[in-house]
Amino acid sequence: MASNEIYWPEELFTDLDRTGPVPLYFQVSSRLEAAIHDGVIPAGARLENEIAIAARLGLSRPTIRRAIQELVDKGLLVRRRGIGTQVVQGQVTRPVELTSLYEDLRNSHHEPGTRVLAHEIVPATDPVAEGLGVAVGTDVVFIRRQRSTDGVPVAVLENYLPIEFSDITTEQLQDRGLYQILRARGVTIQIAKQKIGARRAQGDEAELLDVERGGPLLTMERIAFDNSGRALEYGHHCYRPDMYSFETTVVAK
Repeated sequence: MASNEIYWPEELFTDLDRTGPVPLYFQVSSRLEAAIHDGVIPAGARLENEIAIAARLGLSRPTIRRAIQELVDKGLLVRRRGIGTQVVQGQVTRPVELTSLYEDLRNSHHEPGTRVLAHEIVPATDPVAEGLGVAVGTDVVFIRRQRSTDGVPVAVLENYLPIEFSDITTEQLQDRGLYQILRARGVTIQIAKQKIGARRAQGDEAELLDVERGGPLLTMERIAFDNSGRALEYGHHCYRPDMYSFETTVVAK
């Protein structure tokens, strides 16, 4: 069975206790959760809609809706427009290190995909100029990409580079990570300053990331420097919170 086909393990619900003290929504959500963790319901599988599940089990639609919502809140299921309720492929946990998202996906055994949304020369705005250490209005390279993991959108990446990198091609950006491309040119990325935050989706981000309009997103702003201290990249990225998290180790002084 392909993982994105509609799937419903009928055998899991043959002995629901309809008269005991445990709420029926909790029984349904607990059995679904165990089936997802055990691989009985595979990553990427779609569930039937709430009306169909309620009819199958002889339960009310609000009961099924609450059971499904429990697992959505836990990050195990996601509701996607035009697709329905789907088992999450597996959240990407990214260490807060000097790596690219492309490399992190590869290293965690996910298949990265890239759609280049913009690739052009633009004048540096105030924040971009400050980040790259150039004058306002200086020509810089602007790259905007949608990154996916195993076919599911996970991030929108916006990067600004010095004009000397204007010969980077769209084909290279589709096939490789930005830091891979820079290293292949002999660039040594030595250190970065970055800020992690959150905000609501804006513009076309909800559509690109398949989230609700105005829904919450994780964000990261990064300025990367080479071994001479020159800024090579100013980036602002946003991520789906149900598919992505940051991880860091804190050491006491």
